[in-house]
Amino acid sequence: MAEFSKSGDVLVVQLTEPRLDAARAPALKAALTQNVQDKPDRIVVDAQGLDFMDSTGLGVIVSLLKMMGANGKLGIVCGEGSVRKLLKITKLDQIVRPFGTLDDAVSALGR
Repeated sequence: MAEFSKSGDVLVVQLTEPRLDAARAPALKAALTQNVQDKPDRIVVDAQGLDFMDSTGLGVIVSLLKMMGANGKLGIVCGEGSVRKLLKITKLDQIVRPFGTLDDAVSALGR
């Protein structure tokens, strides 16, 4: 469902499935819970390969924000497709910064 790596002080979560829906969201949430126990304050979710995300997928993103704590900064790499549109419609793009490329996201969120 996801691969985890570090780029400097930014945790990168690369989504490896094309869909983030009710069937896949619980596994991703469990993996995130396990991998963000140390409460990193900067995370980039690389969702470039994501073709579809529903409300349960959005719920996982919101859960990740809560796991990070009040000082957390979360970015999502999503290009200009359907995921960015969903973030904009739900106004989640005001809390989770959307980016066009992974390099842009890591540069913006890195220290």
